[in-house]
Amino acid sequence: MPVISKITVQKKLKHRYNVFLKDKDSDYYAFSVDEDLLISYHLHKGQELTQEQIDQIQEKDASYKVYTLSLKFLSYRMRSEQELINYLQNKDIEITFIDEVINRLKREGLLDDLAFSEALVRTRMETSSKGPLLIKKELLEKGINQLIAEKALRQFPYTKQYEKAEQLIRKKLERPSRKSYKQQVDSAKQSLLQKGYSLGVISEVIQQIKTTSNNEEEYEAIIYQGEKALQKYRKKDSGFQLEHKIRANLFRKGFDSELIQQFIDEFVVERE
Repeated sequence: MPVISKITVQKKLKHRYNVFLKDKDSDYYAFSVDEDLLISYHLHKGQELTQEQIDQIQEKDASYKVYTLSLKFLSYRMRSEQELINYLQNKDIEITFIDEVINRLKREGLLDDLAFSEALVRTRMETSSKGPLLIKKELLEKGINQLIAEKALRQFPYTKQYEKAEQLIRKKLERPSRKSYKQQVDSAKQSLLQKGYSLGVISEVIQQIKTTSNNEEEYEAIIYQGEKALQKYRKKDSGFQLEHKIRANLFRKGFDSELIQQFIDEFVVERE
């Protein structure tokens, strides 16, 4: 039966040890183990080892390597269970070791999809303009279960959604623009939908903030848009046909009929 002849510390990895065995008159390197396994198996010089024991130690050490690799991956930031699985699979780790390590990390509280999801929701809520629907999409892409994702989104209450949506809409409407006020509102609405806010929240915010345009800004906008339409259509049309096309163009851009008529009276009729 082989006997441990010596145990040496690895030069580059001080927490790992090389185990040498002696069988009859020859000494040879047998395997390496982590310090924790060296202690747990009470490995020492002169100890006899059966082949079954050696195989068991090596299997445990292989699992321990996956465990320490996982701990290093988790040390940079929290991860979802699926993120860790993908990482280990990309390292060509056997599925049996992956399952074993995943279960151990979950028992130790080091891998928790709900805690991960709640932390991600809070971070996105505080540091980004993402709405709950976009955050939920991100969670699902990270392999989070639908029910866990929905539970985690309780960290982003309706009041906070409304507050952030209002800030984003006001900021967008306060920017200088040559579009009609209606177009600006529609653009803000579309932007928030793309950011993951619900139509219900967006509609409520729009109803509560100013929904009428600044007359001076709206007049400047219709002059800009109207002049563009005039230059476009006057090459081929005149009279009623020209007025009709300009009116339709400005109406599509969200200007009200009274302001459109004012533009036509001042800039179209007088030029004909």
